Amino acid sequence: MRNYAVLSNDELSTLLNKGDHQAYEQLYQRYFGLLYTYAYKKLRDEEQAKDILQEFFTELWDKRKTTVFSTNISGYFFSAINNRIINYFSRESVKSKYIESFSRFLTSENATTDHLVREKQLMELIEAEILALPSKMRQVFEMSRKLHLSNKEIADQLDISERTVETQISNALFRLRTKLGVAIFLLYLCNK
Repeated sequence: MRNYAVLSNDELSTLLNKGDHQAYEQLYQRYFGLLYTYAYKKLRDEEQAKDILQEFFTELWDKRKTTVFSTNISGYFFSAINNRIINYFSRESVKSKYIESFSRFLTSENATTDHLVREKQLMELIEAEILALPSKMRQVFEMSRKLHLSNKEIADQLDISERTVETQISNALFRLRTKLGVAIFLLYLCNK
C-alpha cells in the first residue's frame, strides 16, 4: 500500500493526472489550509473563501487528466486561487455598479433611457442565472416565484412531495444568492 503522505508534489500531480483519487485527497489535505488562509486574507469573507476553494478543488478533480502543471504545483494552486479572487472582485465591481445604478433609478422620478437599459440588462442577468438552474429546480422556482403557486399546488401539479418542493426552492434561492450576490437577488425578489 502506497504512503501518499511521503510522496512529493510532482509525484502526486502525476498520479492525479492518472485519476488517482488518493493523490487528489493528499493534495487537498496539504493545500486546503494554506489556500484558505490566503483567500480569506484577500477576501475577508469566510464563506466566499470556502466557495472559491471548493470550486477550485472540484475543477481540479474534474480536469485532472488534462491539467498541466507548468510550474510547481504550489505555484499553480496559489496562482489559480489568486485568479479566482480577481474574477470574484471583478464580478462584485460590476454587480455594485448595477446595484448603484438600479438604486438611483428607483429613487429618481424620471426614468431615462439609460436607466431603462441598465434595468433591462440587470433583469437579463438575473433571468440568465435562473435559466442556468437545473431544469426541475428552475421549474419549481418559477412556479413559486413567477406563478405565485403554493408549495402544495406545485407538489400536486408535478406529482412530488411538498418537502421536495421546499428543498428545490431553497436550493434555487441559495444558488441565485451565491451567483448574483444578495443585493441583486433582493432587488429581484422585490420586483416579483
